[in-house]
Amino acid sequence: MSGDVHIQDAIDRVGFGAFQRKLFLICGVTWAADAAEILLLSFALPGVTEEFGLSPGQAGVVVTSTFAGMLVGAWFWGIMADRVGRRLGFQLTIAIFAVFGVASAFAPGPVWLAVLRALTGFGLGGALPLDFALFTEYLPTRDRGRWLVLLESWWAAGTVAAAGLALLIMPTLGWRWLLASSAAAALLVLWARMRVPESARYLLSRGDAEGARKLVNEVARVNGAPPVEQRLTLPSGKGATSPAELLRGALGRTTVLLWAVWLLIGFGYYGIFSWLPQIFAGEYGFLRSYQYVFFLALAQLPGYLSAAWLVERAGRKPVLAGYLGAAALATFTWAIADSTALVFVAAGLMNFFTLGAWAALYAYTPERYPTQLRASGLGAASGFARIGAVAAPLAGGALLAISLPAALSAFAAAFLLAALVVAGYAAETRGTRLDDTVAERTGPVAQAARLR
Repeated sequence: MSGDVHIQDAIDRVGFGAFQRKLFLICGVTWAADAAEILLLSFALPGVTEEFGLSPGQAGVVVTSTFAGMLVGAWFWGIMADRVGRRLGFQLTIAIFAVFGVASAFAPGPVWLAVLRALTGFGLGGALPLDFALFTEYLPTRDRGRWLVLLESWWAAGTVAAAGLALLIMPTLGWRWLLASSAAAALLVLWARMRVPESARYLLSRGDAEGARKLVNEVARVNGAPPVEQRLTLPSGKGATSPAELLRGALGRTTVLLWAVWLLIGFGYYGIFSWLPQIFAGEYGFLRSYQYVFFLALAQLPGYLSAAWLVERAGRKPVLAGYLGAAALATFTWAIADSTALVFVAAGLMNFFTLGAWAALYAYTPERYPTQLRASGLGAASGFARIGAVAAPLAGGALLAISLPAALSAFAAAFLLAALVVAGYAAETRGTRLDDTVAERTGPVAQAARLR
């Protein structure tokens, strides 16, 4: 061996191939299962409300319990993944949400249902950011933004699956069977996750240069690329870094910005989707509301695909700000719509732009953190989306008691404020190399990291 090579240069040299496609499939199926698990309770909510005789406020508490668990899970598992590794966290989170997700189908009352959904959320909250942290760290620079957005597009597949299951199961078998239907997908995901390797970047950040090189060479073998002979290096430092670094210096300003955006988009998105079946059934009298939600979910797919195309051409910042602004406009148009046709056009556009914005945000966030804090940073940011998700069903219930336009206008305002924060303060990351240490974030290497 002669000389050293930065791990990102080694991954860029190995390129995108069969290894990343397999990892994309595993993470994607996980992402779809997570989305379905989160949304199933929203689709089951009319049946839960009827069986237990819940008021709108009590129903909101049941929905909120999942997001409360996700809030704790996102923060806990993000920090743990930077301590014990991506792979172990990757497996434990899915096991937790599989076990308690199925158990919630047998809840004898609303209190037990809320507790079991909170425990389900504890696993889900960690699963979501860990998927992106692991996948990000195996992506070449040139393909990173596009494939991170495409990974997020599996959320639409999970949404469509959840709506389809609700359409098939709810009218005949009821909400318990709907929640239990997540078992097969969760077990499949757990089986697939057992075959995922550790992140080579993580091993290198812990000082295991030889283990990291072996993993990179395994990727090279699978991709049909030449092996890496040089020693892999980080630009400076190694070992664990305290999560307190997230709030220090320039990284602290980035963290506060991301927390604000995640909080606002979480409030707007979950506020709408927690109540969407109820809105269609109650406000518009659509007897087959799941069918309408199913078709609206299909509008998410072109939103993802357009964002995947644009993030590598226009950049992360304009896509994120633009899609958030368009989502705000579509949601407000829905609020003042006076015809069924306009309702579906506006709601469809809201789906298109909101999910495109989510995709851009999931691509952007891990790019803003160094390897030693990537899972912690993404988990903490994701946790703020769960704060928004906890508040949104409760606020939605209160605002819907006033009027539908009042609720939708509040969610539109959240999207608009998020767009303004991104437009005014976010930095562009297109074409930059991932940072590996906190020192790199503010040091000279960060200034020289731009590749194109």
